[in-house]
Amino acid sequence: MSGLGVSPRLSVRGSRARILVIFLVISALVFGMDFQAAANTQNPYVVGNDRGGYLHDRLIELENLQRNRVLVEIRGRVCFSTCTMFLGLPGTCVDAETIFGFHGPSRTGRKLPKKDFDYFSRVMADYYPEPLKSWFMNKARNRISGVYKVKGAELIRMGISPCREV
Repeated sequence: MSGLGVSPRLSVRGSRARILVIFLVISALVFGMDFQAAANTQNPYVVGNDRGGYLHDRLIELENLQRNRVLVEIRGRVCFSTCTMFLGLPGTCVDAETIFGFHGPSRTGRKLPKKDFDYFSRVMADYYPEPLKSWFMNKARNRISGVYKVKGAELIRMGISPCREV
């Protein structure tokens, strides 16, 4: 018996039990994250018809989706303006028939000062994979009224993943 009234044999079992409990807790935490990620792949965020919106609001939405590892499927008839920024999220897929509309940053249709225009163009472009990013910076960002329309099929040819048929 040890001085605490616990036999050395029980003490060893107790430390093994503690190690086992620690192992199980760590495993639950690690695999729990994987289960969460798997759950997110089973419940993608499906984008229907989306004509865009305020850049600030979209950035918050994109950050939340990315932080939670939510996959995005763009399946609507149209995805214009800030909606196109979903293309930069990991695992995003597009429907070949969706029409994407690209234009440069503006303040409710009015041109921005050059410094702001360049800054917000880069913010938007950072959400596009290459070669879409270069095309946006060289061409699409310069359109303020109207949009450059690109079909999902063209984006798929540029390397964006196609969505599975439903």
